[in-house]
This record gives sequence, C-alpha cells and structure tokens, in this order.
Amino acid sequence: MASKAIAIVAGVGPGTGAAVARKFAAAYPVVLLARNPANYESLVEEINKSGGKAMGISTDVSSPESLKAAFDKVKEEHKDATIAAAIFNASGRFVRKPLLDMAVEDFIAGYDVGVKGAFLFSQSTLPGLLKHAEDKEAKYPPTLIFTGATASIKANALMSGFATAKFALRALSTSIAKEFAPKGVHVAHAVIDGMIDIERTKEWLKDMPPEAKIGPEDIADAYWHLSTQSRRCFTNEIDIRPMLEKW
Repeated sequence: MASKAIAIVAGVGPGTGAAVARKFAAAYPVVLLARNPANYESLVEEINKSGGKAMGISTDVSSPESLKAAFDKVKEEHKDATIAAAIFNASGRFVRKPLLDMAVEDFIAGYDVGVKGAFLFSQSTLPGLLKHAEDKEAKYPPTLIFTGATASIKANALMSGFATAKFALRALSTSIAKEFAPKGVHVAHAVIDGMIDIERTKEWLKDMPPEAKIGPEDIADAYWHLSTQSRRCFTNEIDIRPMLEKW
C-alpha cells in the first residue's frame, strides 16, 4: 500500500461511493466525505478491519468552511501526503417537476452540492494532486473524477433543474481538464447512463435481468482504470451504461 499518497472520495453512501472507496482502499489510504456519518462509519470500520486504512469526515461539500475543516483534519492525519485520486460523487437534491410548478428553490436544488460543491472540492484537492504529479516515484498520474449522469448530456422533460446542474458539472470538468492536463493532472467526467443496482432500486426494473442495471463495483472498476492511465492516454469523458440500456 502506498504510504505517501491518499485517495479522497466525496459523496460516500451505499452504491457507487462505497464501491469506489473499497476499490481505491486496496491501493491507498482513503478519506471518505459525506454529510451524514452513517453513510461512512460502517465502511470505514470494514476497510480498517480488512487491512486498509480509512477515515471518515462529516462534510458539507457546498460549504467552504466545512471543506476547510475537513482538509485540516486530512492534513493532521496524513501530514504532507500527496493526493493520487480525488473522486467527486456528491449530488444535490433531486427534483422532478413540471417547469411551471417549480419554485426557484426547486430549480437550484442541485446547484449547491452538485456544482458549487464540485468547484470547492476541486480547489481543495488540486494542490495535493499537483504535488502528486511532481512525484517522480508515483506509479500513476493523479486523477480527479466527477460522477455525472444521463442528464449531463440529455435534458429530459421535468428535469430542468437537475439537468442544468449536471450540464454545469460537465462544463466545470472540461475546463479543469484543459487547464490542468498540461500540469500532469488527469481529469475525467463519467456519464452514468442508467440505473445503478443498489438497495433503493431493487424493486425498479425487477422483472428485468441484471444486465439492465449498472453494477456499482463495475463503476468503481472503470474509475480505477481511469486512475491508472498514463500521461500518453488521458480519457477525459467516459460513458457507462448496462448492456440493456436504451440510449
């Protein structure tokens, strides 16, 4: 296990966040960020008991003060460790409503976490990612990954607020990629186009075969692959969907 580098996952919960944390914990000490400690406490215990190293921090990624406090704790625990991978998996409140029925609060519900939070998370992690890029002994370039959705590229009816936030996240990712790739940081946006197979979705598409949903562990595998690409092959966007998804 790497001793000088860590991985940070924001937006840890059952499903993608937990699967990504487990995957990266096999290679690095991991820092797990979520607003609700219940979303990471059992996972931190699981990783630590299995021989890895994990810490969880209750964090509101939309708050500069909360993120600063979280990264102060990271620095206290991991000293001058670099950041090998940073994964932004957080998303704001999901609202599905007709446009004429939406309040302003509904329209911007996804912005604070999904866009502002992504911006603040990027500012918090990029110094450590840049430091990792300068490490001549690092096996892989540092990687910053953003979890997007179908709505990142396709705005369907009743989804104006959610899609607007996801479009903005994709734009943010593209801009950061163009600015920091020449400095050695790999930035990628993942379009998760399909339903993820988690407990909450067990009853959805229940008459369909497993290939109709995306496995969270498979998303984690894809993220890990992104993080191992060389400087001669940066994938800046990836579409992930199950075999039976219509698109």
